[in-house]
Amino acid sequence: MQEFPNIILYAIPFFILAMLLELYVTTKQHIKTYEAKDAFSSIAMGLGNVALGYVSKALVWLTLLWVYNNFKLFEIPVVWWSFLLLFFADDFSYYWFHRISHQCRLFWASHVVHHSSEHYNLSTALRQTWSGGFYTFIFWLWLPILGFHPAMILLQMSISLLYQFWIHTEAINKMPKWFETVFNTPSHHRVHHGSNPIYLDRNHAGILIIWDKLFGTFQPELENEKVNYGLVKNIKTFNPIKIAFIEWYYMFKDAFTGKKSLKNRLQYFIKPPGWKHDGSGKISDDLRKEWLDSILKTRDKY
Repeated sequence: MQEFPNIILYAIPFFILAMLLELYVTTKQHIKTYEAKDAFSSIAMGLGNVALGYVSKALVWLTLLWVYNNFKLFEIPVVWWSFLLLFFADDFSYYWFHRISHQCRLFWASHVVHHSSEHYNLSTALRQTWSGGFYTFIFWLWLPILGFHPAMILLQMSISLLYQFWIHTEAINKMPKWFETVFNTPSHHRVHHGSNPIYLDRNHAGILIIWDKLFGTFQPELENEKVNYGLVKNIKTFNPIKIAFIEWYYMFKDAFTGKKSLKNRLQYFIKPPGWKHDGSGKISDDLRKEWLDSILKTRDKY
């Protein structure tokens, strides 16, 4: 089995040049998209992710390899058509990982890092989890069972991550219609980073937007609904340690403090962000319904 290079490391100079170019373009367009402290926090989160990645990727590699060696159903060769199949299989896996990461607080605890910035630019793409790499790979375990070699899987995961870098920008409004129909774009992904009720938990795509359209989670960017970036309740910190672990702290606090049944304690790990055992919380579906109801009431007045 041939070895594949760590393309993320090779891409770091490109990331830096792209951010400088974006800063220049958005300044020319009079779009204030960068804030120094926020951008440096995002870069720090990215560097931490790369550093911890040496440990987490070793764990992922060993786990995928063990599954491949002991449970594979087929022997898929390393040829062009197998990479084509893997492209779709990996993107399908990413969609469900991403969607569940918004619907299950245990996965949200690591994924929330990526949504914690109130700005949207290429540095936001670098705002990556420090904890997710140790357990979110379970969504890809079916691939070595099918017979895809772990080296192929890790390479395709890196390709997907690289693709998603360029869509974190306000410098590009819309891509050609055919491209917007099939692929994830800056417009589609701006929606995903919005805290507006109508945009919450939408457009989970990695590379192909077709999964959102197929499974009912697609939402186009609306001209009359400007995207408000960040969280429903923003964390208001630039401290990388807090950004990385503050949701873990809140999740464990909710689960293990106060008088609750064992079932309710466990549900704080399983239920969506915003859920409360006493019914006082609001999840994204509740916020979206309230927003739509208010729109309909406003229309009825006129």
